[in-house]
Amino acid sequence: MSPRIRTPAPRHSEAHRAGALAVASAALVAGLCGRAWLAYRADLRAARERVSTGSRVVRTPCGAIEYGESGEGEPLLVVHGAGGGFDQGLTFGRPLAGMGFRVVAMSRFGYLRTPLPADASPAAQADAHACLLDALGLPRVAVVGISAGAPSSMQFALRHGERCRALVLLTPAAYVPRPGGTPPLHAPAATRLLFATALQSNLLYWAATRLSRAAVIRGILATPPAVVERADAGERARIGEILAEILPVSARRKGLLQDAAVTSTLPRYDLERIAVPTLTIAADDDLFGTDDAARYSAAHIPGARFAGYPSGGHLWVGHQHEVIAAIADFLRSG
Repeated sequence: MSPRIRTPAPRHSEAHRAGALAVASAALVAGLCGRAWLAYRADLRAARERVSTGSRVVRTPCGAIEYGESGEGEPLLVVHGAGGGFDQGLTFGRPLAGMGFRVVAMSRFGYLRTPLPADASPAAQADAHACLLDALGLPRVAVVGISAGAPSSMQFALRHGERCRALVLLTPAAYVPRPGGTPPLHAPAATRLLFATALQSNLLYWAATRLSRAAVIRGILATPPAVVERADAGERARIGEILAEILPVSARRKGLLQDAAVTSTLPRYDLERIAVPTLTIAADDDLFGTDDAARYSAAHIPGARFAGYPSGGHLWVGHQHEVIAAIADFLRSG
């Protein structure tokens, strides 16, 4: 019997399979990228629609000012932090609006529909707060200044003290003496990196929140990611809402640049002349280091009180209910 001769399979079949696999992989990547692009466009469209409603623009001697309102009762001016706008202020003030306060939240200089003027200093912004109150017929308000909203809030208490019923400084960007001329606020390397990349465009920021969410929480929200991971579902949802509300970044970019310039060169204000009831609040592990600033301000503003938390980061994660209750109690007692 003659031996059977096996004919080897043609090598081109292996090449064919490899090529087919490459084509399938490319198609899969393209499909994933396509879905990601569609998701990004949907989120950006929703963000633009959100900031196009719920606010008005008034013309004042200080220029055009965008603002939104919610609730009824004692007027409360909420001055948002970096990356915000009237929408961030209304989100923060939502529980206070349900507790008998009339929340007024403006977009500060360079944010959304409030233009950035030639003089965008905290003093000029404080005067713009007064101009907004004039337009709304509000002679006197309590003020909550959050993060980068603190400098103009403090200037409002100094320049327009008769119109400021009480002052709350929440994780404030404020002066504190540091050795060697170190800036008052810490700017972690991750913050500088994200400011130079993710906050340059809507797409980069959106992608960062999905691919490097922990890095964004640490670098932009200045909060240890582990604190958010340990928080309850309500707090994690609150942080998610704050991250989403930074979109569209393009409509906040000028304000972000102005805030970066202001907070890197904060001078010491004449704290001893602030003559309104004042409460400062911060957490020990705020990665921007506002705990020291809050303590320093409370120590030098006559009669001021300080409320501190051992953890929570820049957004007081895990203490939302306590912070809101402390603010409401303070304003009512004032």
